[in-house]
Amino acid sequence: MPMDDDEMDKLDDMASVSDFDPISGNIPATKVEITVSCRNLLDKDTFSKSDPMCVLYTQGIETKQWREFGRTEVIDNTLNPEFVRKFILDYFFEEKQNLRLDMYDVDSKSPDLTKHDFLGQCFCTLGEIVGSPGSRLEKPLMMGAYTLHSRTGKPMPSVSNGGIPGKKCGTIILSAEELGNCRDVATMQFCANKLDKKDFFGKSDPFMVFYRSNEDGTFTICHKTEVVKNTLNPVWQSFCIPVRALCNGDYDRTIKVEVYDWDRDGSHDFIGEFTTSYRELARGQSQFNVYEVINPKKKMKKKKYVNSGTVTLLSFSVESEHTFLDYIKGGTQINFTVAIDFTASNGNPSQSTSLHYMNPYQMNAYAMALKAVGEIIQDYDSDKMFPALGFGAKIPPDGRVSHEFPLNGNSDNPHCNGIEGILEAYHRSLKTVQLYGPTNFAPVVNHVANYAAAVQDGSQYFVLLIITDGVISDMAQTKEAIVNGAKLPMSIIIVGVGQAEFDAMVELDGDDIRISSRGKLAERDIVQFVPFRDYIDRTGNHVLSMARLAKDVLAEIPDQFISYMKARGIKPNPAPPPYTPPGHTLQTQI
Repeated sequence: MPMDDDEMDKLDDMASVSDFDPISGNIPATKVEITVSCRNLLDKDTFSKSDPMCVLYTQGIETKQWREFGRTEVIDNTLNPEFVRKFILDYFFEEKQNLRLDMYDVDSKSPDLTKHDFLGQCFCTLGEIVGSPGSRLEKPLMMGAYTLHSRTGKPMPSVSNGGIPGKKCGTIILSAEELGNCRDVATMQFCANKLDKKDFFGKSDPFMVFYRSNEDGTFTICHKTEVVKNTLNPVWQSFCIPVRALCNGDYDRTIKVEVYDWDRDGSHDFIGEFTTSYRELARGQSQFNVYEVINPKKKMKKKKYVNSGTVTLLSFSVESEHTFLDYIKGGTQINFTVAIDFTASNGNPSQSTSLHYMNPYQMNAYAMALKAVGEIIQDYDSDKMFPALGFGAKIPPDGRVSHEFPLNGNSDNPHCNGIEGILEAYHRSLKTVQLYGPTNFAPVVNHVANYAAAVQDGSQYFVLLIITDGVISDMAQTKEAIVNGAKLPMSIIIVGVGQAEFDAMVELDGDDIRISSRGKLAERDIVQFVPFRDYIDRTGNHVLSMARLAKDVLAEIPDQFISYMKARGIKPNPAPPPYTPPGHTLQTQI
Protein backbone atom coordinates (compact mmCIF):
# COMPACT_ATOMS: atom_id res chain seq x y z
CA MET A 1 0.00 0.00 0.00
CA PRO A 2 1.27 3.48 -0.76
CA MET A 3 2.01 5.79 2.13
CA ASP A 4 -0.46 8.33 3.50
CA ASP A 5 0.39 11.86 4.69
CA ASP A 6 0.65 10.90 8.37
CA GLU A 7 3.15 8.19 7.56
CA MET A 8 5.18 10.58 5.41
CA ASP A 9 5.28 13.01 8.32
CA LYS A 10 6.74 10.22 10.44
CA LEU A 11 9.37 9.62 7.74
CA ASP A 12 10.17 13.35 7.85
CA ASP A 13 10.85 12.99 11.55
CA MET A 14 12.98 9.89 11.09
CA ALA A 15 15.06 11.54 8.37
CA SER A 16 15.94 14.48 10.62
CA VAL A 17 19.15 14.04 12.57
CA SER A 18 18.17 16.84 14.92
CA ASP A 19 15.10 14.82 16.01
CA PHE A 20 17.16 11.73 16.95
CA ASP A 21 15.80 10.15 20.12
CA PRO A 22 18.66 8.76 22.24
CA ILE A 23 16.26 6.43 24.03
CA SER A 24 14.66 4.74 21.04
CA GLY A 25 17.54 5.18 18.59
CA ASN A 26 20.09 2.39 18.35
CA ILE A 27 23.76 3.33 18.41
CA PRO A 28 26.05 0.37 17.71
CA ALA A 29 28.18 -0.54 20.68
CA THR A 30 31.09 -1.19 18.34
CA LYS A 31 32.06 -2.58 14.94
CA VAL A 32 33.27 -6.16 14.72
CA GLU A 33 35.16 -7.83 11.91
CA ILE A 34 34.10 -11.39 11.06
CA THR A 35 36.67 -13.71 9.51
CA VAL A 36 35.43 -16.91 7.83
CA SER A 37 37.27 -20.15 7.21
CA CYS A 38 36.08 -23.72 6.56
CA ARG A 39 37.31 -27.28 6.90
CA ASN A 40 36.39 -30.38 4.88
CA LEU A 41 33.88 -28.83 2.48
CA LEU A 42 32.01 -31.02 0.01
CA ASP A 43 33.90 -31.58 -3.24
CA LYS A 44 31.53 -30.72 -6.10
CA ASP A 45 34.05 -30.55 -8.95
CA THR A 46 34.86 -33.67 -10.94
CA PHE A 47 38.47 -33.00 -11.95
CA SER A 48 39.52 -30.61 -9.17
CA LYS A 49 38.40 -29.45 -5.75
CA SER A 50 35.56 -27.00 -5.08
CA ASP A 51 35.99 -23.24 -5.61
CA PRO A 52 34.27 -21.97 -2.45
CA MET A 53 32.67 -18.62 -1.64
CA CYS A 54 30.73 -17.63 1.47
CA VAL A 55 27.58 -15.46 1.39
CA LEU A 56 26.47 -13.74 4.61
CA TYR A 57 22.81 -12.88 5.26
CA THR A 58 21.43 -10.75 8.07
CA GLN A 59 17.85 -10.92 9.30
CA GLY A 60 15.54 -7.93 9.61
CA ILE A 61 14.32 -7.38 13.15
CA GLU A 62 10.76 -6.52 12.16
CA THR A 63 10.23 -8.58 9.01
CA LYS A 64 12.42 -11.61 9.84
CA GLN A 65 13.40 -11.59 6.15
CA TRP A 66 16.94 -12.57 5.21
CA ARG A 67 18.89 -9.96 3.25
CA GLU A 68 22.26 -10.58 1.62
CA PHE A 69 24.94 -8.61 3.46
CA GLY A 70 28.02 -9.50 1.43
CA ARG A 71 30.19 -12.16 -0.18
CA THR A 72 33.76 -13.28 0.32
CA GLU A 73 36.14 -13.73 -2.57
CA VAL A 74 36.23 -17.07 -4.42
CA ILE A 75 39.20 -19.32 -3.59
CA ASP A 76 40.05 -21.86 -6.27
CA ASN A 77 40.62 -25.55 -5.69
CA THR A 78 40.34 -25.99 -1.94
CA LEU A 79 38.12 -27.71 0.62
CA ASN A 80 39.71 -25.76 3.47
CA PRO A 81 39.40 -22.07 2.50
CA GLU A 82 40.61 -19.17 4.63
CA PHE A 83 38.88 -16.11 3.22
CA VAL A 84 40.70 -12.77 3.19
CA ARG A 85 37.61 -10.59 2.62
CA LYS A 86 36.00 -9.77 5.97
CA PHE A 87 32.48 -8.87 7.01
CA ILE A 88 32.34 -5.73 9.16
CA LEU A 89 29.14 -5.55 11.19
CA ASP A 90 27.68 -3.10 13.67
CA TYR A 91 27.37 -4.96 16.95
CA PHE A 92 24.40 -4.14 19.16
CA PHE A 93 24.65 -5.72 22.58
CA GLU A 94 20.90 -5.29 23.16
CA GLU A 95 19.78 -6.92 19.88
CA LYS A 96 19.63 -10.52 18.75
CA GLN A 97 21.43 -10.25 15.41
CA ASN A 98 20.65 -13.43 13.46
CA LEU A 99 23.13 -14.44 10.79
CA ARG A 100 23.03 -17.05 8.04
CA LEU A 101 26.12 -18.14 6.13
CA ASP A 102 25.72 -20.07 2.87
CA MET A 103 28.65 -21.75 1.15
CA TYR A 104 28.79 -22.18 -2.63
CA ASP A 105 31.09 -23.86 -5.12
CA VAL A 106 31.41 -21.16 -7.79
CA ASP A 107 31.17 -22.53 -11.32
CA SER A 108 31.07 -19.35 -13.41
CA LYS A 109 31.30 -15.56 -13.20
CA SER A 110 27.52 -15.21 -12.82
CA PRO A 111 26.40 -13.27 -9.72
CA ASP A 112 23.23 -15.44 -9.68
CA LEU A 113 23.68 -17.91 -6.80
CA THR A 114 21.32 -20.45 -8.40
CA LYS A 115 23.97 -20.94 -11.09
CA HIS A 116 26.42 -22.36 -8.49
CA ASP A 117 26.53 -25.52 -6.35
CA PHE A 118 25.26 -25.16 -2.78
CA LEU A 119 27.75 -26.57 -0.26
CA GLY A 120 25.84 -26.07 2.99
CA GLN A 121 24.83 -23.41 5.48
CA CYS A 122 24.88 -22.49 9.13
CA PHE A 123 22.82 -20.23 11.36
CA CYS A 124 24.13 -18.32 14.37
CA THR A 125 23.91 -14.94 16.05
CA LEU A 126 26.57 -12.27 16.16
CA GLY A 127 26.43 -12.49 19.96
CA GLU A 128 27.10 -16.22 19.70
CA ILE A 129 30.36 -15.55 17.83
CA VAL A 130 31.44 -12.68 20.08
CA GLY A 131 30.54 -14.65 23.22
CA SER A 132 32.42 -17.84 22.24
CA PRO A 133 35.82 -18.55 23.86
CA GLY A 134 38.32 -16.31 22.12
CA SER A 135 35.38 -15.01 20.00
CA ARG A 136 35.88 -18.07 17.78
CA LEU A 137 32.87 -20.21 16.87
CA GLU A 138 32.98 -23.56 15.07
CA LYS A 139 29.75 -24.95 13.66
CA PRO A 140 28.88 -27.80 11.29
CA LEU A 141 27.65 -26.83 7.84
CA MET A 142 24.30 -28.46 7.11
CA MET A 143 22.73 -29.31 3.76
CA GLY A 144 19.64 -27.11 4.05
CA ALA A 145 17.66 -29.42 6.32
CA TYR A 146 16.46 -26.51 8.41
CA THR A 147 13.69 -23.97 8.20
CA LEU A 148 13.19 -20.97 10.45
CA HIS A 149 10.55 -20.95 13.16
CA SER A 150 7.94 -18.37 12.10
CA ARG A 151 7.86 -16.67 15.51
CA THR A 152 11.34 -17.02 16.99
CA GLY A 153 13.37 -17.03 13.78
CA LYS A 154 15.42 -19.96 15.14
CA PRO A 155 16.59 -22.72 12.78
CA MET A 156 14.71 -26.00 13.31
CA PRO A 157 14.62 -29.39 11.52
CA SER A 158 12.52 -29.19 8.36
CA VAL A 159 9.25 -31.14 8.36
CA SER A 160 9.81 -31.93 4.69
CA ASN A 161 12.89 -33.88 5.76
CA GLY A 162 10.92 -35.84 8.32
CA GLY A 163 12.47 -33.86 11.16
CA ILE A 164 15.86 -35.49 10.53
CA PRO A 165 18.79 -33.02 10.66
CA GLY A 166 20.47 -32.51 7.32
CA LYS A 167 23.63 -34.05 6.09
CA LYS A 168 26.76 -32.57 7.65
CA CYS A 169 29.09 -31.21 5.01
CA GLY A 170 32.11 -29.70 6.69
CA THR A 171 32.80 -27.13 9.37
CA ILE A 172 32.66 -23.35 9.31
CA ILE A 173 34.88 -21.33 11.65
CA LEU A 174 33.84 -17.76 12.48
CA SER A 175 36.13 -15.38 14.35
CA ALA A 176 35.17 -11.91 15.60
CA GLU A 177 37.41 -9.05 16.57
CA GLU A 178 36.38 -5.61 17.70
CA LEU A 179 37.80 -2.97 15.40
CA GLY A 180 39.88 -0.21 16.86
CA ASN A 181 39.46 3.40 15.83
CA CYS A 182 42.86 3.61 14.12
CA ARG A 183 42.35 5.23 10.67
CA ASP A 184 45.91 4.82 9.38
CA VAL A 185 46.57 2.91 6.16
CA ALA A 186 49.99 1.36 5.52
CA THR A 187 51.46 0.94 2.02
CA MET A 188 54.32 -1.51 1.68
CA GLN A 189 56.26 -3.53 -0.87
CA PHE A 190 58.38 -6.67 -0.51
CA CYS A 191 60.79 -8.71 -2.58
CA ALA A 192 62.44 -12.08 -1.90
CA ASN A 193 65.80 -13.61 -2.72
CA LYS A 194 66.90 -17.22 -3.27
CA LEU A 195 63.64 -18.87 -2.25
CA ASP A 196 63.53 -22.67 -2.29
CA LYS A 197 62.83 -24.27 -5.69
CA LYS A 198 59.57 -26.21 -5.42
CA ASP A 199 58.53 -26.95 -9.01
CA PHE A 200 60.00 -30.00 -10.77
CA PHE A 201 60.10 -28.45 -14.24
CA GLY A 202 60.55 -24.81 -13.26
CA LYS A 203 61.42 -22.61 -10.34
CA SER A 204 58.68 -21.53 -7.90
CA ASP A 205 55.54 -19.38 -8.21
CA PRO A 206 55.76 -17.59 -4.87
CA PHE A 207 53.14 -15.60 -2.96
CA MET A 208 52.91 -14.43 0.65
CA VAL A 209 50.11 -14.64 3.21
CA PHE A 210 50.00 -12.20 6.16
CA TYR A 211 48.37 -13.03 9.51
CA ARG A 212 47.81 -10.91 12.59
CA SER A 213 48.03 -12.60 15.97
CA ASN A 214 45.09 -12.78 18.35
CA GLU A 215 45.13 -12.49 22.11
CA ASP A 216 44.59 -16.26 22.50
CA GLY A 217 47.68 -17.06 20.40
CA THR A 218 45.82 -17.93 17.21
CA PHE A 219 46.31 -16.12 13.90
CA THR A 220 43.83 -14.43 11.53
CA ILE A 221 44.58 -14.00 7.82
CA CYS A 222 44.63 -10.34 6.78
CA HIS A 223 46.33 -10.12 3.36
CA LYS A 224 47.47 -12.28 0.46
CA THR A 225 49.85 -11.02 -2.22
CA GLU A 226 49.58 -11.85 -5.89
CA VAL A 227 51.49 -14.82 -7.34
CA VAL A 228 54.74 -14.05 -9.19
CA LYS A 229 55.34 -16.84 -11.70
CA ASN A 230 58.49 -18.90 -12.22
CA THR A 231 61.08 -17.10 -10.08
CA LEU A 232 63.06 -17.58 -6.89
CA ASN A 233 63.60 -13.81 -6.62
CA PRO A 234 60.10 -12.30 -6.80
CA VAL A 235 59.24 -8.61 -6.48
CA TRP A 236 55.64 -8.29 -5.34
CA GLN A 237 53.48 -5.28 -6.10
CA SER A 238 53.04 -2.72 -3.34
CA PHE A 239 49.77 -3.02 -1.45
CA CYS A 240 47.70 -0.96 0.98
CA ILE A 241 46.22 -2.34 4.17
CA PRO A 242 44.45 -0.63 7.08
CA VAL A 243 46.69 -0.66 10.14
CA ARG A 244 43.78 -1.95 12.22
CA ALA A 245 43.56 -5.00 9.90
CA LEU A 246 47.28 -5.63 10.34
CA CYS A 247 47.49 -5.22 14.11
CA ASN A 248 44.24 -3.56 15.34
CA GLY A 249 46.25 -0.61 16.63
CA ASP A 250 48.67 -2.71 18.73
CA TYR A 251 52.03 -1.86 17.14
CA ASP A 252 53.87 -4.67 18.95
CA ARG A 253 51.41 -7.43 18.05
CA THR A 254 53.08 -10.29 16.16
CA ILE A 255 52.52 -10.41 12.41
CA LYS A 256 53.24 -13.80 10.85
CA VAL A 257 54.07 -14.08 7.14
CA GLU A 258 54.01 -17.40 5.29
CA VAL A 259 55.59 -17.88 1.86
CA TYR A 260 54.12 -20.45 -0.54
CA ASP A 261 54.71 -21.83 -4.00
CA TRP A 262 51.42 -21.62 -5.87
CA ASP A 263 50.03 -24.78 -7.49
CA ARG A 264 47.08 -24.84 -9.89
CA ASP A 265 45.30 -27.62 -7.95
CA GLY A 266 45.26 -25.57 -4.74
CA SER A 267 47.81 -27.74 -2.91
CA HIS A 268 50.26 -24.86 -2.49
CA ASP A 269 53.73 -25.86 -1.24
CA PHE A 270 54.92 -24.26 1.99
CA ILE A 271 58.32 -22.58 1.50
CA GLY A 272 58.76 -21.00 4.94
CA GLU A 273 57.70 -18.25 7.32
CA PHE A 274 58.90 -15.32 9.40
CA THR A 275 57.43 -12.97 11.98
CA THR A 276 57.55 -9.22 12.39
CA SER A 277 55.44 -6.44 13.91
CA TYR A 278 53.99 -3.15 12.76
CA ARG A 279 56.61 -1.29 14.82
CA GLU A 280 59.42 -3.15 13.02
CA LEU A 281 57.88 -2.61 9.56
CA ALA A 282 57.44 1.09 10.29
CA ARG A 283 61.24 1.46 10.39
CA GLY A 284 61.10 1.18 6.61
CA GLN A 285 63.81 -0.21 4.36
CA SER A 286 66.83 -1.13 6.51
CA GLN A 287 68.90 -4.08 7.64
CA PHE A 288 66.28 -4.69 10.34
CA ASN A 289 63.67 -5.47 7.70
CA VAL A 290 65.44 -8.31 5.91
CA TYR A 291 63.83 -11.53 7.13
CA GLU A 292 65.06 -15.11 6.91
CA VAL A 293 62.33 -17.40 5.61
CA ILE A 294 62.41 -20.49 7.83
CA ASN A 295 60.83 -23.89 7.19
CA PRO A 296 60.66 -25.48 10.72
CA LYS A 297 60.48 -29.07 9.39
CA LYS A 298 63.56 -28.59 7.22
CA LYS A 299 65.37 -26.92 10.10
CA MET A 300 64.73 -29.94 12.34
CA LYS A 301 65.82 -32.47 9.73
CA LYS A 302 68.92 -30.81 8.28
CA LYS A 303 71.83 -29.81 10.50
CA LYS A 304 73.32 -27.48 7.89
CA TYR A 305 70.00 -25.83 7.10
CA VAL A 306 70.31 -22.01 7.08
CA ASN A 307 67.06 -20.73 5.57
CA SER A 308 64.70 -21.09 2.61
CA GLY A 309 65.52 -17.63 1.28
CA THR A 310 65.07 -14.09 2.50
CA VAL A 311 62.30 -11.49 2.22
CA THR A 312 63.15 -7.78 2.17
CA LEU A 313 60.90 -4.82 2.84
CA LEU A 314 61.47 -2.44 -0.07
CA SER A 315 59.27 0.45 1.05
CA PHE A 316 56.85 1.41 3.80
CA SER A 317 54.65 4.46 4.27
CA VAL A 318 51.59 5.27 6.32
CA GLU A 319 48.96 7.94 6.06
CA SER A 320 45.69 8.62 7.83
CA GLU A 321 42.64 7.48 5.89
CA HIS A 322 40.19 10.27 5.29
CA THR A 323 36.52 9.56 5.88
CA PHE A 324 33.44 10.65 3.98
CA LEU A 325 32.61 13.06 6.80
CA ASP A 326 36.08 14.66 6.59
CA TYR A 327 35.24 15.75 3.02
CA ILE A 328 31.73 16.87 3.94
CA LYS A 329 33.13 18.92 6.84
CA GLY A 330 35.64 20.38 4.40
CA GLY A 331 32.84 21.69 2.18
CA THR A 332 32.30 19.03 -0.50
CA GLN A 333 28.73 19.25 -1.84
CA ILE A 334 26.62 16.27 -2.94
CA ASN A 335 24.58 17.10 -6.06
CA PHE A 336 21.45 14.99 -6.43
CA THR A 337 19.71 14.33 -9.78
CA VAL A 338 16.64 12.14 -10.29
CA ALA A 339 15.58 10.44 -13.54
CA ILE A 340 12.11 8.86 -13.78
CA ASP A 341 10.94 6.19 -16.22
CA PHE A 342 7.96 7.39 -18.32
CA THR A 343 7.71 4.34 -20.60
CA ALA A 344 4.31 2.87 -21.49
CA SER A 345 4.99 -0.39 -19.62
CA ASN A 346 4.22 1.52 -16.40
CA GLY A 347 0.52 1.55 -17.38
CA ASN A 348 -1.95 4.37 -17.91
CA PRO A 349 -1.47 6.88 -15.02
CA SER A 350 -5.22 7.41 -14.80
CA GLN A 351 -5.80 3.75 -13.89
CA SER A 352 -5.21 2.39 -10.39
CA THR A 353 -3.13 -0.54 -11.74
CA SER A 354 -0.49 1.88 -13.11
CA LEU A 355 2.82 2.32 -11.29
CA HIS A 356 2.35 6.05 -11.98
CA TYR A 357 -1.23 6.17 -10.62
CA MET A 358 -1.80 9.45 -8.77
CA ASN A 359 -4.01 9.04 -5.75
CA PRO A 360 -4.31 12.38 -3.89
CA TYR A 361 -4.14 10.56 -0.55
CA GLN A 362 -1.45 7.97 -1.25
CA MET A 363 1.99 8.03 -2.83
CA ASN A 364 2.90 5.61 -5.61
CA ALA A 365 6.12 3.56 -5.67
CA TYR A 366 7.99 6.18 -7.73
CA ALA A 367 7.17 8.96 -5.28
CA MET A 368 7.93 6.81 -2.22
CA ALA A 369 11.36 5.77 -3.54
CA LEU A 370 12.19 9.35 -4.55
CA LYS A 371 11.17 10.77 -1.18
CA ALA A 372 12.94 8.08 0.87
CA VAL A 373 16.30 8.52 -0.90
CA GLY A 374 16.08 12.23 -1.68
CA GLU A 375 15.29 13.39 1.82
CA ILE A 376 18.54 11.94 3.12
CA ILE A 377 20.75 13.14 0.24
CA GLN A 378 19.33 16.67 0.32
CA ASP A 379 21.00 17.31 3.68
CA TYR A 380 24.38 17.32 1.88
CA ASP A 381 23.41 19.90 -0.75
CA SER A 382 23.34 23.50 0.48
CA ASP A 383 21.02 25.06 -2.13
CA LYS A 384 18.48 22.18 -2.25
CA MET A 385 17.98 22.73 -6.00
CA PHE A 386 17.87 19.40 -7.82
CA PRO A 387 17.72 18.61 -11.57
CA ALA A 388 14.80 16.26 -12.29
CA LEU A 389 14.59 14.40 -15.62
CA GLY A 390 12.23 12.01 -17.33
CA PHE A 391 12.91 9.46 -20.07
CA GLY A 392 10.93 7.28 -22.47
CA ALA A 393 8.00 9.63 -23.20
CA LYS A 394 6.62 11.68 -26.09
CA ILE A 395 6.78 15.32 -25.04
CA PRO A 396 4.85 18.36 -26.27
CA PRO A 397 4.56 20.25 -28.47
CA ASP A 398 5.78 18.02 -31.32
CA GLY A 399 5.35 14.59 -29.67
CA ARG A 400 8.96 13.51 -30.17
CA VAL A 401 10.31 10.74 -27.90
CA SER A 402 12.81 12.06 -25.36
CA HIS A 403 15.11 10.20 -22.98
CA GLU A 404 16.29 13.31 -21.17
CA PHE A 405 13.49 15.84 -20.67
CA PRO A 406 13.13 18.22 -17.70
CA LEU A 407 10.17 17.44 -15.44
CA ASN A 408 9.58 21.15 -14.90
CA GLY A 409 9.42 21.79 -18.68
CA ASN A 410 12.40 24.19 -18.57
CA SER A 411 15.28 22.85 -20.69
CA ASP A 412 17.53 25.75 -19.68
CA ASN A 413 17.02 25.14 -15.97
CA PRO A 414 15.73 21.66 -15.01
CA HIS A 415 16.31 22.32 -11.28
CA CYS A 416 13.43 21.84 -8.82
CA ASN A 417 13.22 23.35 -5.34
CA GLY A 418 13.72 20.52 -2.87
CA ILE A 419 12.19 17.05 -2.93
CA GLU A 420 8.69 18.52 -2.82
CA GLY A 421 9.52 20.55 -5.93
CA ILE A 422 10.57 17.35 -7.75
CA LEU A 423 7.34 15.60 -6.71
CA GLU A 424 5.24 18.52 -7.98
CA ALA A 425 7.09 18.57 -11.33
CA TYR A 426 6.70 14.77 -11.60
CA HIS A 427 2.94 14.99 -11.07
CA ARG A 428 2.64 17.82 -13.61
CA SER A 429 4.64 15.87 -16.22
CA LEU A 430 2.30 12.89 -15.93
CA LYS A 431 -0.51 15.15 -17.14
CA THR A 432 1.39 16.60 -20.12
CA VAL A 433 3.56 13.82 -21.61
CA GLN A 434 2.58 10.57 -23.34
CA LEU A 435 4.15 7.43 -21.89
CA TYR A 436 6.03 5.62 -24.66
CA GLY A 437 9.46 3.92 -24.87
CA PRO A 438 11.99 2.36 -25.11
CA THR A 439 13.82 2.25 -21.73
CA ASN A 440 17.14 4.02 -22.37
CA PHE A 441 19.46 4.92 -19.47
CA ALA A 442 22.54 6.19 -21.32
CA PRO A 443 21.21 9.73 -22.03
CA VAL A 444 20.51 10.54 -18.34
CA VAL A 445 23.79 8.92 -17.21
CA ASN A 446 25.69 11.03 -19.75
CA HIS A 447 23.70 14.13 -18.71
CA VAL A 448 25.04 13.86 -15.14
CA ALA A 449 28.49 12.77 -16.35
CA ASN A 450 28.82 16.02 -18.35
CA TYR A 451 28.29 18.05 -15.18
CA ALA A 452 30.62 15.81 -13.15
CA ALA A 453 33.36 16.09 -15.81
CA ALA A 454 33.39 19.88 -15.32
CA VAL A 455 34.11 19.65 -11.55
CA GLN A 456 36.78 17.08 -10.72
CA ASP A 457 38.60 18.91 -7.92
CA GLY A 458 36.73 17.21 -5.06
CA SER A 459 34.47 20.17 -4.32
CA GLN A 460 31.39 18.39 -5.70
CA TYR A 461 30.14 14.81 -6.06
CA PHE A 462 27.13 13.80 -8.15
CA VAL A 463 24.51 11.16 -7.32
CA LEU A 464 21.99 10.07 -9.98
CA LEU A 465 18.84 8.24 -8.82
CA ILE A 466 17.14 6.32 -11.66
CA ILE A 467 13.68 4.90 -10.88
CA THR A 468 12.50 2.43 -13.53
CA ASP A 469 9.99 -0.35 -14.10
CA GLY A 470 11.47 -2.31 -16.94
CA VAL A 471 14.10 -4.13 -18.86
CA ILE A 472 16.78 -1.79 -20.18
CA SER A 473 16.84 -1.28 -23.98
CA ASP A 474 20.29 0.31 -24.47
CA MET A 475 22.49 -2.00 -22.39
CA ALA A 476 25.67 -1.54 -24.48
CA GLN A 477 25.42 2.27 -24.47
CA THR A 478 24.60 2.33 -20.74
CA LYS A 479 27.59 0.12 -19.92
CA GLU A 480 29.82 2.48 -21.91
CA ALA A 481 28.34 5.50 -20.10
CA ILE A 482 28.94 3.84 -16.70
CA VAL A 483 32.52 2.84 -17.54
CA ASN A 484 33.20 6.46 -18.55
CA GLY A 485 31.35 7.76 -15.49
CA ALA A 486 33.46 5.60 -13.18
CA LYS A 487 36.37 8.00 -13.84
CA LEU A 488 34.25 10.93 -12.65
CA PRO A 489 32.95 12.11 -9.25
CA MET A 490 29.58 10.38 -9.57
CA SER A 491 27.50 7.43 -8.33
CA ILE A 492 24.28 5.90 -9.69
CA ILE A 493 21.41 4.44 -7.68
CA ILE A 494 18.82 2.37 -9.55
CA VAL A 495 15.50 1.49 -7.89
CA GLY A 496 13.41 -1.03 -9.84
CA VAL A 497 9.65 -0.76 -9.28
CA GLY A 498 7.00 -3.27 -10.34
CA GLN A 499 7.27 -7.02 -10.89
CA ALA A 500 9.59 -7.16 -13.94
CA GLU A 501 12.79 -9.20 -14.00
CA PHE A 502 15.77 -6.97 -13.25
CA ASP A 503 18.66 -9.27 -14.26
CA ALA A 504 20.29 -6.51 -16.33
CA MET A 505 20.25 -4.14 -13.35
CA VAL A 506 22.07 -6.71 -11.23
CA GLU A 507 24.73 -6.86 -13.96
CA LEU A 508 25.12 -3.07 -13.85
CA ASP A 509 25.55 -3.23 -10.07
CA GLY A 510 29.18 -4.35 -10.23
CA ASP A 511 29.55 -5.58 -6.63
CA ASP A 512 30.84 -8.99 -7.70
CA ILE A 513 31.77 -8.60 -11.36
CA ARG A 514 33.02 -5.15 -12.39
CA ILE A 515 31.25 -4.10 -15.59
CA SER A 516 33.17 -3.45 -18.79
CA SER A 517 32.57 -1.90 -22.20
CA ARG A 518 34.58 -2.47 -25.37
CA GLY A 519 37.20 -4.33 -23.36
CA LYS A 520 37.58 -1.50 -20.84
CA LEU A 521 36.89 -2.34 -17.19
CA ALA A 522 35.13 0.25 -15.02
CA GLU A 523 37.70 1.99 -12.84
CA ARG A 524 35.46 1.54 -9.79
CA ASP A 525 31.98 0.30 -8.88
CA ILE A 526 29.58 3.26 -9.04
CA VAL A 527 26.17 1.55 -9.36
CA GLN A 528 23.86 0.30 -6.62
CA PHE A 529 20.60 -1.46 -7.56
CA VAL A 530 17.67 -2.54 -5.37
CA PRO A 531 14.22 -3.84 -6.34
CA PHE A 532 11.50 -1.77 -4.63
CA ARG A 533 9.35 -4.88 -4.05
CA ASP A 534 11.89 -6.16 -1.49
CA TYR A 535 10.96 -3.21 0.70
CA ILE A 536 7.18 -3.55 0.77
CA ASP A 537 6.50 -4.19 4.44
CA ARG A 538 3.78 -6.82 4.87
CA THR A 539 2.60 -5.10 8.05
CA GLY A 540 1.96 -1.88 6.12
CA ASN A 541 4.62 0.00 8.08
CA HIS A 542 6.00 2.02 5.17
CA VAL A 543 7.99 4.29 7.46
CA LEU A 544 10.35 1.48 8.46
CA SER A 545 10.49 -0.12 5.00
CA MET A 546 11.28 3.17 3.25
CA ALA A 547 13.92 4.01 5.85
CA ARG A 548 15.49 0.59 5.14
CA LEU A 549 15.35 1.23 1.37
CA ALA A 550 17.15 4.53 1.82
CA LYS A 551 19.74 2.95 4.10
CA ASP A 552 20.48 0.11 1.68
CA VAL A 553 20.74 2.17 -1.52
CA LEU A 554 22.84 4.88 0.12
CA ALA A 555 25.12 2.51 2.03
CA GLU A 556 27.71 2.28 -0.77
CA ILE A 557 27.85 6.01 -1.57
CA PRO A 558 30.49 6.94 1.07
CA ASP A 559 32.86 4.16 -0.09
CA GLN A 560 32.31 5.05 -3.77
CA PHE A 561 32.93 8.70 -2.92
CA ILE A 562 36.16 7.85 -1.03
CA SER A 563 37.37 5.56 -3.85
CA TYR A 564 37.15 8.49 -6.29
CA MET A 565 38.95 10.91 -3.95
CA LYS A 566 41.73 8.40 -3.18
CA ALA A 567 42.22 7.49 -6.84
CA ARG A 568 42.66 11.19 -7.68
CA GLY A 569 44.81 11.95 -4.61
CA ILE A 570 42.28 14.55 -3.42
CA LYS A 571 42.48 15.34 0.27
CA PRO A 572 39.65 17.04 2.18
CA ASN A 573 39.85 20.76 2.84
CA PRO A 574 40.33 21.64 6.49
CA ALA A 575 37.03 22.14 8.28
CA PRO A 576 36.20 25.84 8.77
CA PRO A 577 36.86 27.16 12.29
CA PRO A 578 33.88 27.15 14.66
CA TYR A 579 31.63 30.20 14.37
CA THR A 580 32.31 32.88 16.96
CA PRO A 581 29.46 35.37 17.52
CA PRO A 582 30.41 39.07 17.23
CA GLY A 583 31.78 40.44 20.48
CA HIS A 584 33.04 37.03 21.65
CA THR A 585 36.57 35.68 21.56
CA LEU A 586 37.75 32.11 21.59
CA GLN A 587 39.66 31.44 24.80
CA THR A 588 42.43 28.90 24.88
CA GLN A 589 42.98 26.99 28.09
CA ILE A 590 46.60 26.44 28.99
